[in-house]
Amino acid sequence: MICSKIITCRALQATLMCCFLLLFVGFSVSAQPLSQKKGFTRQDSLRGSLRPERTWWDVQRYDVHVTPDYNNKTISGKVYMHIKKSGKATTTIMQIDLQEPMILDSVVFDLVAGKNIKRFAAPIRREGNAWWVETKEFQKHLDSEDPVLALHFHGKPREAVRPPWDGGWIWTKDKQGRPWMSVACQGLGASVWYPCKDHQSDEPDKGASLSITVPDSLVAVGNGRLADKHAAGNGLTTWSWVVTNPINNYNIIPYIGKYVTWHEDFPGEKGKLDCDYWVLDYNLDKAKEQFKQAPKMLQCFEHWFGPYPFYEDSYKLVEAPHLGMEHQSAVAYGNGFQNGYRGRDLSGTGWGNKWDFILVHESGHEWFANNITSNDIADMWLHEGFTNYSETIYTTCEFGVEAGNDYCIGTRKAIQNDIPIIGHYGVNQEGSGDMYYKGGNLLHTIRNIIGDDEKFRQLLRGLNKEYYHKTTDTKDVEAYISKQAGLDLSKVFDQYLRTTQIPTLEYKTTAGGIEFRYVNCIKGFTMPVKVKLGVERTQLITPTEAWQSLKLADWYDGKTFEVDRNFYVNNKQVR
Repeated sequence: MICSKIITCRALQATLMCCFLLLFVGFSVSAQPLSQKKGFTRQDSLRGSLRPERTWWDVQRYDVHVTPDYNNKTISGKVYMHIKKSGKATTTIMQIDLQEPMILDSVVFDLVAGKNIKRFAAPIRREGNAWWVETKEFQKHLDSEDPVLALHFHGKPREAVRPPWDGGWIWTKDKQGRPWMSVACQGLGASVWYPCKDHQSDEPDKGASLSITVPDSLVAVGNGRLADKHAAGNGLTTWSWVVTNPINNYNIIPYIGKYVTWHEDFPGEKGKLDCDYWVLDYNLDKAKEQFKQAPKMLQCFEHWFGPYPFYEDSYKLVEAPHLGMEHQSAVAYGNGFQNGYRGRDLSGTGWGNKWDFILVHESGHEWFANNITSNDIADMWLHEGFTNYSETIYTTCEFGVEAGNDYCIGTRKAIQNDIPIIGHYGVNQEGSGDMYYKGGNLLHTIRNIIGDDEKFRQLLRGLNKEYYHKTTDTKDVEAYISKQAGLDLSKVFDQYLRTTQIPTLEYKTTAGGIEFRYVNCIKGFTMPVKVKLGVERTQLITPTEAWQSLKLADWYDGKTFEVDRNFYVNNKQVR
């Protein structure tokens, strides 16, 4: 996904390379902009919190039907939402989310028991982007029957001004003047165009389907596998796509244009993985050449992160009318069939120009964001920090450990340390854009603290197994990493995720050797760090806030005491 932070004046005064990298932090692959607010509104709380109107029911499946009108920039459709009771209801009200100016026309409950169907039309009222649905009659039958809500909607959805950063429905044309449509709504939310329970913690356990009705001259692509294509009359065709796995609701996305496709099999860890590529017809040849990187990426990521998480639903790259997004099993690609980030190396090291940034980064989200999903976007570093580090992993796979190290360390120029990485909970508010590069460098530091790449690889694979198709919180992931590392890293996570301070290792030479301590750190901070002593020797030490002594032999030159570059720690000599 594309990073969404605003650039500060101070950052713009940096070197030309820093400026470029910081611009990426402002306009890179991530969520739609959510400005850092000093105060939050009731609408923020309605969107971001788990109130009683949301917690008594759990989404089991979405079946989304949509018909876009390209000329009028409107859509209409219906959503069948299968739910189940998830706890004792303390209210008869249900919250459905559909953002202004979209209209929820009606809500009808169907209770299915064998061949019998009980149907209830529910009263609804609007409060901003939340719709309150009265379910008193409906709730009486929840324990014994299969409940389905039919949600009919229409309207002119928010149009994306600068997708994917400023998201919404995308109405554009391809280079030959033909309609090209899609949606980008991560952060902004799926409720920008269809009614749903718009909270990241509740994925549809039994998957989803997306049926898209478009003119016969166009092709409609969705998530998962094509289940049906049929004439809808009046020169229209309906394309129906099905996902069997849980899916973030913002990942359910239509792509509509003059697409062509080709298929290949990838011999993966779980057998044959179907890989399909959908691009505009005039880009077929260059896409076939550029997408040769996809099997290399899959091989690398399966080795490091575990099997691709959605074999049942296939892997797809779909050309998009915007830069890119991690839409599950239908990854949005808009990088112009070139290496780097729009042809540029974001690390400033040269390594980032040797592979396609969007192909690698957005596909990395299949493991971190789509497989492992944060309950609250305040913890979105679980998506972006890990996926940012997948870029380092891919560079390592292709060009070696030192190349990967160079790439990761090179991205530190883009870290602003403006606000903490962890955002505000319960108000749909992410933290700093540093969740990308600072998050990646935190993981690189932990990898080097562990000091065993195989152990670190098994940790990453274990994460994807432990949280397979689950939503979770950062505290759970932090505890898992500490356990697998065999170290209490809680203070390390607090330091890098919850403050803007970067630890500084102060040192001074003495007659007997070296004294050292951490400053610019939280109380109780301790973290192993490797230091260079003299020309060729290194040693792992564990500084604290208190001065410690290190006695050195005659070989020490009395000058060199440098933090290993792979640790994101500042180094300062004092007198």
